[in-house]
Amino acid sequence: MYAVIRAGGKQYRVAPGDVVKVEKLPAGRGETVQFDEVLAVSGDDGKVGAGKEAKDAKVSGQVVEEGRADKILVFHFKRKKQYKKIQGHRQPYTAVRITEIAFGGQSFTAPALHKKTRTTPPADAEATQ
Repeated sequence: MYAVIRAGGKQYRVAPGDVVKVEKLPAGRGETVQFDEVLAVSGDDGKVGAGKEAKDAKVSGQVVEEGRADKILVFHFKRKKQYKKIQGHRQPYTAVRITEIAFGGQSFTAPALHKKTRTTPPADAEATQ
């Protein structure tokens, strides 16, 4: 089960449970995001639906984190003219975990995330014993 969505002018192939870094979204950490522009969907039977079938599909996700990508250096150089210029750029992104893809009366959800449990007792608990 997967869907092809458009976000920030780019296309992404997503499945429930995937974490995708998209262009910066106005949502905060932990909020739910709805992707309405679905280009294609595929069910468990292997059929790919596009057009009207994909327009009715809804993809939702939860914001995991926000950040900035690695620095990209832009270097301008003109030979024999003593001209060099370096400029850096860091593109902001929002990481979204796809939680559900719904279309045609079916809903495919991502498995729940496990809560981390501590396997060793804290250091101060050992000192009190």
